[in-house]
Amino acid sequence: MSVEVRPLTGRDLGAVETIEGRSYPTPWSRSMFAGELAKPSSICVGAFDSETGRLLGYLIISRYVDAWHVMNVAVDPDERRQGIATALLRRLFELTAGQDRRGYTLEVRVSNAAAIRLYERLGFRSRGVRPGYYTDNREDALIMWRDAAPEAVGDPP
Repeated sequence: MSVEVRPLTGRDLGAVETIEGRSYPTPWSRSMFAGELAKPSSICVGAFDSETGRLLGYLIISRYVDAWHVMNVAVDPDERRQGIATALLRRLFELTAGQDRRGYTLEVRVSNAAAIRLYERLGFRSRGVRPGYYTDNREDALIMWRDAAPEAVGDPP
């Protein structure tokens, strides 16, 4: 399957909601996604099947002062383990290259070993824990950071 990564639009919100609902126990609302699409400090991209145009996954990131915060990333459960999340994150690094930012940060459930491995492969490192971060079960979140070094853009350091 060939994947095209492009900006999300309001027309994509129905498909985003479907993937979100299948991916998370406490999904974001449509208005939360619409709010991020409207913010000039956010980047919202989707991975689409090049042949069918079907949304396979998405990434939402916001700029805060001098860092990019990965707010939400999800891939349709039926399409996981095919490099889609990697493609989304690599595209993010391309879009933000050379913007003199401190780097990238995200939170991930401490139990989500597959996501943690993905983020580590892309240069993220653990920098702490947010106790009880997730509202559905009070699970802790691992705080991860990736530096924005130009030589590391898109590839692990």
